Parts: sequence; C-alpha cells; structure tokens
Amino acid sequence: MAPTRPSVYARRGVVCTSHPLAASAGLRILQAGGNAADAAIATAACLPVLEPCSNGLGSDAFALIWDGTTLHGLNGSGRAPAAASADALRERGLTEVPLFGWDAVTVPGMVRAWADVHARFGRLPFADVLAPAIEYAEQGAPVPPMVAWGWGRGVRAAEDRLAAQPDPACAHFAALFGPAPEVGELRAFPAMAATLRAIADSHGEDFYSGDLATRIVTFAEQTGGLLAASDLADHRSQWVEPISARYRDHEVWEIPPNGQGIAALLALTILDGLPAEQVADWHVQVEAVKLALADTHAVVADPDVVDVPVAELLSAAHADRRRALIGDVAVAPDPVDPRASDTVYLCATDDDGMMVSFIQSNFHGFGSQVVVPDTGISLQNRGSGFSLVPGHPNELAGGKRPFHTIIPGFLARGGEAVGPYGVMGGHMQAQGHVQVALHTVDGRLDP
Repeated sequence: MAPTRPSVYARRGVVCTSHPLAASAGLRILQAGGNAADAAIATAACLPVLEPCSNGLGSDAFALIWDGTTLHGLNGSGRAPAAASADALRERGLTEVPLFGWDAVTVPGMVRAWADVHARFGRLPFADVLAPAIEYAEQGAPVPPMVAWGWGRGVRAAEDRLAAQPDPACAHFAALFGPAPEVGELRAFPAMAATLRAIADSHGEDFYSGDLATRIVTFAEQTGGLLAASDLADHRSQWVEPISARYRDHEVWEIPPNGQGIAALLALTILDGLPAEQVADWHVQVEAVKLALADTHAVVADPDVVDVPVAELLSAAHADRRRALIGDVAVAPDPVDPRASDTVYLCATDDDGMMVSFIQSNFHGFGSQVVVPDTGISLQNRGSGFSLVPGHPNELAGGKRPFHTIIPGFLARGGEAVGPYGVMGGHMQAQGHVQVALHTVDGRLDP
C-alpha cells in the first residue's frame, strides 16, 4: 500500500500543525472553552519550544482570521533597525545581506502578532493560552525524527561557521541549542519558559518595552547590533485587507505585500483562463508559477516605502499577457535565492465557525544564530531577504520591511469559508499554495 496520511474529521474544532504536541496544546485550549484564535496562539507559542530549528521567539508571523462572516488579515513582520542602510553594507564590500549575525536581524514581530490576535479575537486569558508552551519549556518534550534531523543540521552548520568566523553576537547559540538532540530525547528550555511567562504576564509588552526589550537592546549594543530600544518600542502589527483572486468558482485569499502571497494569486489568475485539462499539465503549472514569481521578485517590497502595483498585477489584462507567454517549451527562469527554508504553519477552527490560518518563521534554519543570553530568545534572519542592488524596490533601508516568503492562505466559495491552508518551504510557498488550490478545486481532493 502506498504511504498516505489519514484525513481527520471533527464536528467541534480542529487544530493542525507539524508537531503533534503543539496541535494537542491547541486542542486542549479548545476543550477548555477557548476559540480558534486562542487555540492558534497556544499552538504557535509551543512551536518555538518544540521546533526551534524552524521558528523562535524572535520570529515574524502572519495570520488570516475568519470570524464567521469576515476575513481579517494581520501582517506581523518587523522592520529593519532605523540605523540600518544598504550603503553601509556595500561599503564593507558586501553584495548581499549576510545570513547570520546582527546584519540579518529585523525587529521580531511574532510576539506582538500573538498578542494582537488575542486582543481582538481571543476568549481565554492570555496566560492560560500560553500555559502549554511554558509547560513544555519547563518540563521538556521528546524530539521527533524530523525535528532532530533539522536541529542537528542547524547546529552542525552553526558550529562549522562559528569555528571559522567567531561572532560575539552568536556566542550563546551553542549554550541554548547544543548539542543536537537524539530522536526521542527530552529537551527543556528553562530560560525560554521564563521569557514566555514574562510575555504571558505582560500580554507581550515586556518583549517590546520592558525588561526583555532592555536585554535584547543591551546585547545588541555590546555585540555590534543596530537594534535600538525605539525599534522595538515602535513596532506594531498591521491589520490589513486580504487580497484575493478567483480560481474557477472559488476565491483564494492571501495577505498583501510585503509578502509573496500575490504570486500565488497571479499564477492562479493565469491558470484560471485555461481549461482544466490544460491546467492539469505540470508544465503549464510550472510556467505560470515562474511568470508569477518573476513579477513578484521584480516589484514586491514594503508598500509603506515603495508603490507595489497590486491591482495591476492581479488584473485580467496582465494575466492575459503573461498567459500568452506559456508555450510548449519551458522558458529559462531567472535565478531566485533559495536560502529561505524553515517555517512552521498551523491552522485552527472551532464550533462557532472561526477559522485561523497562521504562519511564523526564523526564515533560515535557526535564523541569524544570534541568541540573547539567558532569555531563550533566538533572532530571525529575515533581513537577509533584503536586496543590496541600488534602486531595487526591496533594497535595504532603515525602518523598512523586507520581502517575505511566509504566507497564510484561505479558500472560500461564493463568499462562504471553505477553510484555511498553508505550506512550509521558503520561496516554494507560493507554488505550494497554487498546488493546494488546484488539487482542492480541480482535483476535488480532500483538503
């Protein structure tokens, strides 16, 4: 029999993510009277403890929340430090933003995203929602095979890099994450538990303007980072209007730029103009995604800084022009940076009809490998997603958000929710969203 994953059905709520203990934490919250927002946050808070090689307390996050009648979008991505500049890196002879160290660090937005989703949609006390994550961090949890593999890969890579290029900003990495655990080994994070407790008690404020913020900024000052107290204190999530495209009789929803969700919508708009039997050809799917990603990487950046032509990209006329380029022979693609690779996705629903699509990420492995001592806070390397090409829309600048790969998705039909969906895998995510939509709508496969 071919390997498969069984479908799960439930009447009163479902929680889904990559780690069963995180999903079970979300389910516990539902059983305790919480709603889908509470369950999603509880699950999300467990994942830095259970899968630190994919996300950490210094990550970014995005969410789509269906409240039963309306879809809401949250952009929880952080900005580059105000003092950052592309010129400064170019003067050091760099042609791209480094993957590791303080140069790669942007303001972590995930903790604020948890707090903001909870403030608007949560039902249970925030401390109750974060309690399972604190429990796992204090008592430890067994490490499953895939996490052990990713953990080991990341620790070995960090050890090799730091042996060749010592970096005081990364000096505490090994103390937090090393040595790499064996499969089934119990791994606890006491410092992370204390930090999660401070986050729970302050509804996230301590991370941005309290003692935790002071410790982050002090460590940056001591080890060459540009992150300042004002960068953290000024950070806010953004509630945004989700963007959509039709595919057949469905609506596919994404978060608007600075992320790549628009690439999935553009590809689906291109494919929507073709008959199902032609779309079933993998060559056609691949060409549509390549065209969509080429447009996305050319113009998508922080819309607060540059003009991103969302309406034009999603217009029927633009899709017609791009569709006309698809022939029988593959077009050589422009190279795309493949470095982004580590993310966690989760979704939750409840018996009141609320549905949450949520994603958070270190960006690459353990992120920047910058660990704030005695806090359990590891910082993402999302800043390495900036460009150093002068004049590029995604060129690094102080206070600017980088191009983002992580995208939550949502599917509807006739204005009624079908459900949340998402994938993990860096730049592959837009392609993954297209494939999920095609298999669900055309293939009629079980979501």
